[in-house]
Amino acid sequence: MFNAAVLDHFKNPRNAGELAGATTVVEVENPVCGDILRLAVRVEDGRIAEARFQTRGCVTSIACSSLLTEMLVGKTIAEAGVAVTAEAIDERFGGLPPATRHGAELARDAVEALLAQAR
Repeated sequence: MFNAAVLDHFKNPRNAGELAGATTVVEVENPVCGDILRLAVRVEDGRIAEARFQTRGCVTSIACSSLLTEMLVGKTIAEAGVAVTAEAIDERFGGLPPATRHGAELARDAVEALLAQAR
């Protein structure tokens, strides 16, 4: 059911854990399945210098959270709002099965929460 890229991010998550010195922390939840993503970023000189996540959820939600942090680093919050979409995450994984796409949506919800705090 899961391809190698999804399983790699699940088994070897990038940037998992808390982020000391975070400038923004958001938490989003999927009300249907109960998955929770806590995303912390540190912005320096207007760009996301570091991002970390803590996710309680399924394989796909954890994998998408891991990929999300990689996609955020180096971008401004505004650039992240345009570039980091559920579709972009889905593409980077080579297409998620429809039943697991909620992981990409949860990651996008976190980006939306970052945008909301930046306004």
